Amino acid sequence: MKNKFEFVDGSIPIPEEDGLNYATWERCNNLVHTWIINSISPSIAQSVVFIENVVDMWNDLKDRFMRGDRIRVAQLQEEIANLKQGSNKITEFFTELRGLSEELDQYRPMPQCTCPIPCSCLVMRNNKAFRAEDRIIKFLMGD
Repeated sequence: MKNKFEFVDGSIPIPEEDGLNYATWERCNNLVHTWIINSISPSIAQSVVFIENVVDMWNDLKDRFMRGDRIRVAQLQEEIANLKQGSNKITEFFTELRGLSEELDQYRPMPQCTCPIPCSCLVMRNNKAFRAEDRIIKFLMGD
């Protein structure tokens, strides 16, 4: 990504238009804008092409596609449950299982502790460990 992710996540602030860094920022922003437009389908690109700031474009796309879709969650859970190694190589099976699991994590991320003081209970750590163990079991039972 050539150190351009900061344009997408908004950690590089937009300089003032009359500032010394504005031309450089604008050039990089346009580059990342073009990368995103060229990597999405034309019908989606049409809906975001006129959003000039990359962070705004990214947030628009994220809002649109990162919503928890219960139907897709159910499909992913079913695909994971029915996934078998069969005649696939172990690496192919693992890659497919991991891809499905990571997509499911996008719809169902692990909640983060929001306690005002550092949390000392093990609930979140145990939940993460249980999720990882479930994936290991599925992998080992892949038939």
